[in-house]
Amino acid sequence: MIDVTAIAFTGYPVTDMPRARAFYEQTLGLKSTVVFEHEGKHWIEYDVGPATLAISNMAAEKWKPSADGPSVALEVADFDAAVAALKVAGAKFVLDAMDSGVCRMAIVADPDGNSLCIHYRYAK
Repeated sequence: MIDVTAIAFTGYPVTDMPRARAFYEQTLGLKSTVVFEHEGKHWIEYDVGPATLAISNMAAEKWKPSADGPSVALEVADFDAAVAALKVAGAKFVLDAMDSGVCRMAIVADPDGNSLCIHYRYAK
């Protein structure tokens, strides 16, 4: 049996690195913790709590952005403020804000169409 102890990172393929970094760093407010560049290809990491979110154009020929792929859920302290900031920034909402009874969530697309969930879990 494999003993999985943590998720090392969640990765998203992007096509336009300056545009992607503007979204992740300016719109979402993430701070890059690792920046790797080799021959015009980039791997950028953002530490979010104990997890890491990465964006990359390293394997652009085979790893394509997609709204149909996995989606990371970013926990926010103030859901309404986060949704409002995303709307002001012109983010495309794939799923408008909703309440499930245990959480609130909305799904936005990054500039390449990858889905990201903005999430707020109610206290237990």
